[in-house]
Amino acid sequence: MGELSSYRIRNYSLADWKYEKIMEEIAEYEAKLDNDHEIALRLASFGSSTVMVVTSVGYQNPDMLYFYGFVNGKDAQLIQHVSQLNFLITSVEREDKTKPARRIGFRTTNDSQED
Repeated sequence: MGELSSYRIRNYSLADWKYEKIMEEIAEYEAKLDNDHEIALRLASFGSSTVMVVTSVGYQNPDMLYFYGFVNGKDAQLIQHVSQLNFLITSVEREDKTKPARRIGFRTTNDSQED
């Protein structure tokens, strides 16, 4: 019998693939930011928009994405179905100049959970 292949068929309709693509775009965008700015998402719904400072992103297959961060300085979580994924990546000036700019997916031991 031949050797088993480690080849895995990728299902591009699942949330994990969309998560990977979003994280690639975010990393590319963050690489261009200076130390005074953090990444944010501008979310539009029903004619209004909200800016969310994003600190981390997650997913649950088959079709859910999760964005964690802050809206108007308060903890926030966006739960988004992959079929409705539509947002603008932007940046905002960080509010607390005594702390380093937040980068998605990375926390230092000095970062508190209640930023």
